[in-house]
Amino acid sequence: MPVAITLRSVTKSYSRGGETLRVLDELDLDMDAATFYALMGPSGSGKTTLLNLVGGLDQADSGVVQVGDIDLAELDGGELAQWRAEHVGFVFQGFNLLPVLSARENVELPLLLAPLSKRQRREQAERALELVGLQDRMDHKPRELSGGQEQRVAIARAIATDPQVILADEPTGDLDRNTADAVLELLQRLNRELHKTILMVTHDPQAAGYADKVIHLDKGKLGRIDDNRASSAAGGR
Repeated sequence: MPVAITLRSVTKSYSRGGETLRVLDELDLDMDAATFYALMGPSGSGKTTLLNLVGGLDQADSGVVQVGDIDLAELDGGELAQWRAEHVGFVFQGFNLLPVLSARENVELPLLLAPLSKRQRREQAERALELVGLQDRMDHKPRELSGGQEQRVAIARAIATDPQVILADEPTGDLDRNTADAVLELLQRLNRELHKTILMVTHDPQAAGYADKVIHLDKGKLGRIDDNRASSAAGGR
């Protein structure tokens, strides 16, 4: 299986209160294409930092972050923004929907950077909402939706540009168990049916159970990688 994401000797530090904190420490990691990964670890272990580096929202102090065949350090600001718009979809814990826009209009936002007509943007947004089961909620604004429906709109927004990679930061953190499970099943379906590479930060072992593999970080270093598919086969689940 081809590798979707490669990190080599990646180091990232932040300054806080006059102190330098090394969040990622010479991290090496390969992630396969079309695989659903959960990223776990204690607070401060570097999970969100890693997610931001892979998504081009931040840059490593040293080392290589490569997504597909692109070394992100070789892109300037404009190229990086264009690459993000075309190849990465983001899903956040807080949904980040604009309250004055309908579900369709929220999903159309990342398409504004694409060379599409207004009609094409609308059609692409509607297809994404249909994929997440919200074809009957396209004209509803966020306040008219449940938390689970809002997160589905956020996922539709993330996949509207047909990205190769979906990055999700605690996407079920604000949801009840049943709603969280429905969102996780949707992410799992996007991985299995549309072959998206998904990297999801979570603190919830039950959420991590939906992933193919679980990456454990500890103090900025790789701990271990658990293969849920192997354990499921062995356990007959």
